[in-house]
Amino acid sequence: MHIVDGALTLPVVAGGAVVAAGGIALGLRSLTMEKIPAAGVLSATFFVASLIHVPIGPSSVHLIMNGLAGLVLGWAAFPALFIGLLLQAVFFGFGGLTVLGINTLNIALPAVIVYYLCRRGIAARSSAVAAGWGALGGGLAIALTTLLVALALSLSGDEYIPAAKLVFFAHVPVMAVEALLTGAAVLLAHRVKPELFDALSETEKEATS
Repeated sequence: MHIVDGALTLPVVAGGAVVAAGGIALGLRSLTMEKIPAAGVLSATFFVASLIHVPIGPSSVHLIMNGLAGLVLGWAAFPALFIGLLLQAVFFGFGGLTVLGINTLNIALPAVIVYYLCRRGIAARSSAVAAGWGALGGGLAIALTTLLVALALSLSGDEYIPAAKLVFFAHVPVMAVEALLTGAAVLLAHRVKPELFDALSETEKEATS
């Protein structure tokens, strides 16, 4: 899921960096003191989950957990996931520094989209309903990420279209796994600390007011 340095054209890299910078700015604005511990934990979760790669053909797949990050953090998922990507690029060479912006956009934007689509569902009174929405968000975030990665590759040249298709279909099993993991995480959080999801709407309103 990490696009490497040199794979994309300059307009795609520059455009991704600009949009990612805007997302990070909005995320920092919404990152309240109450959200900082959760942001640190979810950034670390993304960092560790992404280290385990399963080779598939010329590419590989791995967990991301950006759906869970989006459901909990909203716009604050942008800086949280950016930090994880930055550390992976610096210490392990995953992706690269020149494509850090587009990689952040591809992973964090779906997290924010899932937040807006599923936040009311995960705040439901029923834990089972909340878990169902969490599972939907987890799987959808991966699907959207693969589509954005495929789009970035396609915009950089027709020769990348086969690779773009491979990225999507190779991650179909990951969508299912992330849906299960995210649903389970939301179920646990809903039963142990349900106010976590109730507070999200209020902090988001404050950040955008």
